[in-house]
Amino acid sequence: MASNYKTGASLNLTPFEMQLLSRSPLFRGAGESGIGEMLSCLGAEERSYEKEEMIYRAGNTVTSLGVVMHGSVMIVNDDLWGNRSILDRVEPGQIFAETYACVPGEKLLVDVFAAEVTEVLFLNVGKMLSQCPNSCGHHTQLIRNLLAISAQKNLQLSRRIFNTSSKSIRGRLLSYLSDQAVKNESERFDIPFNRQQLADYLGVDRSALSAELGKMQREGLLEFRKNHFHLYEEVRSL
Repeated sequence: MASNYKTGASLNLTPFEMQLLSRSPLFRGAGESGIGEMLSCLGAEERSYEKEEMIYRAGNTVTSLGVVMHGSVMIVNDDLWGNRSILDRVEPGQIFAETYACVPGEKLLVDVFAAEVTEVLFLNVGKMLSQCPNSCGHHTQLIRNLLAISAQKNLQLSRRIFNTSSKSIRGRLLSYLSDQAVKNESERFDIPFNRQQLADYLGVDRSALSAELGKMQREGLLEFRKNHFHLYEEVRSL
């Protein structure tokens, strides 16, 4: 359970948090004044979590989506044998659980937990999709934004399928790292995962992953330190 929460009149967002929401894809086009109106309509509630504290468990049903305000959130799937697959890492300004919240009674197939000390703003999706009694006029824009986010996440899931389609660890690494280079528009970039998390995301053994990275570095294909990578020109010829 979250260590503390704020709701209603006690929800007093800082200027930084309001700016974060104004840049969030969910509130695109609303402006800070419009966001303030929407938060009161959507039953906004802010909760704090410690590192690795569970937010949602597989089997839960949810009615609210979460907006990460501080910290980050991991979305994972653990099978019966304890093997973990990382599906996503949600950073400040991004949202999670919106798909399940849009389908009342649908049970989660994933666990959601705080990757670090984290604050999450929860918004009731049922209120988002229904006619606002205050006629605030922002619901149509919210629904459009939610649809755009859903489409973007479908693309991310497709990208993960591509990144894990190779039978070899090297193939999966090259696919993922090349994708990150394109995303960052640079051959030097940081990834959002530590080594274990990267192994879980790619569906491979951590020791084998580390060994393959070391081999690729010795071959002059890349250079890395912790989560910072530099891809060399030689990668293009593979």
